[in-house]
Amino acid sequence: MRKFIIYFALLITAFVSAQELNCNLVVNAQQTGNENVQVFKTLEKQLNEFINNTRWTDKSFALQERIDCSMIINIQNYDSDAFQASIQVQSVRPVHNSNYVSSVYNFNDKDFNFKYLEYQNLNFNPTQFQSNLISVLTFHVYMILGLDADTFELNGGDIHYKQARDIANYSQQGNVPGWAPPKGGDQTRRVLIDNVLSKTYQEYRTALYNYHRLGLDEMSSDTKEAKTKIANALLGFETLHKRRPNSFLVRTFFDAKSDEIADVFSAGPNVKITELVSVLNRVAPMHSKKWGTIKF
Repeated sequence: MRKFIIYFALLITAFVSAQELNCNLVVNAQQTGNENVQVFKTLEKQLNEFINNTRWTDKSFALQERIDCSMIINIQNYDSDAFQASIQVQSVRPVHNSNYVSSVYNFNDKDFNFKYLEYQNLNFNPTQFQSNLISVLTFHVYMILGLDADTFELNGGDIHYKQARDIANYSQQGNVPGWAPPKGGDQTRRVLIDNVLSKTYQEYRTALYNYHRLGLDEMSSDTKEAKTKIANALLGFETLHKRRPNSFLVRTFFDAKSDEIADVFSAGPNVKITELVSVLNRVAPMHSKKWGTIKF
């Protein structure tokens, strides 16, 4: 009996440590005027189970290591099995020796049209297109995994980004918005993954690591030094800005981090930030009001 209990405990432990994400997915159908239709509730339940119960990598995560994230699918219209929607995706990561979590991914994906029949099987094939519903969700899953890994290890997200790119490549056959090769001014999934993997934007991934691992994670041990490293990480965007002014990728970073940056530099020990504020106003002018709250 004791051996059976031990075996059962190990089995449960293996199961709970297999999945990587702790995702709260919400289907919001208020815009349709029929938000109480059962299909929306079924869709929400199935997608939560699909994302949280699928093992996305070959690495085991302890329960406390799962990545907290959220997806809000806003259904704008539907007709039978055809849905017009957008999806807001966010993820956070914990900061070492604190109860604080830092926003890492904040992406409003407006190109999310898909087909769904109630109770249909949801299966992911890493090398083959299944449906636009599956492709969009799994693309964002691997972006979450990649960005999270980049904050803990320099360029640690490569394997996840490459899977996201593979999804983007084979999903072009679906002939739906968001997957086509980028045109000028596009802010799509395709643009996002192409930029992340391009050496043209390499400072972005360096900043992810330096900002989080060398900066935020050290706030509890040496706040002033950590703030200096965060500032240096942000100054690195100046080079990228000169090469690609007002880039979409840089905007995604500051959409996730602007509030946090303002908070970090408006409290605690003072560091030299005159140059930092000047750079922030150049590389992320859309958040100039927040930069104005930073105390010198």
